[in-house]
Amino acid sequence: MSKTILAVDDSGSLRQMVVFSLKAAGYNVTEAVDGVDALEKAKVQTFDLVLTDQNMPRMDGLTLIRSLRELTSYARVPILMLTTEFSDEMKAKGKAAGANGWLVKPFDPQRLTEVVKKVIG
Repeated sequence: MSKTILAVDDSGSLRQMVVFSLKAAGYNVTEAVDGVDALEKAKVQTFDLVLTDQNMPRMDGLTLIRSLRELTSYARVPILMLTTEFSDEMKAKGKAAGANGWLVKPFDPQRLTEVVKKVIG
């Protein structure tokens, strides 16, 4: 059974690129348009990995990560940030919230699949 990934980004075109890249690598991908949408989906299904943007309407990535980490089913699920934010301060906030890794946009699809494979197989 292939691994399932929740891809969270308010940009439809970016989500499309992420989905295309990860599906081509054999993963099942569910999309969410922001943190609120992602949290609702995560409460219904436990994903093998969450890939989230930081800057989104309704709920940003850091708030989403903190909310997911409060759920028992997401205590150990890897969460990666995929964002334009790359300052050391923002990365520290991400780590403190519970993020396991950080990828900067624009992203290289091959690099994305390599990182995901390393994290969840």
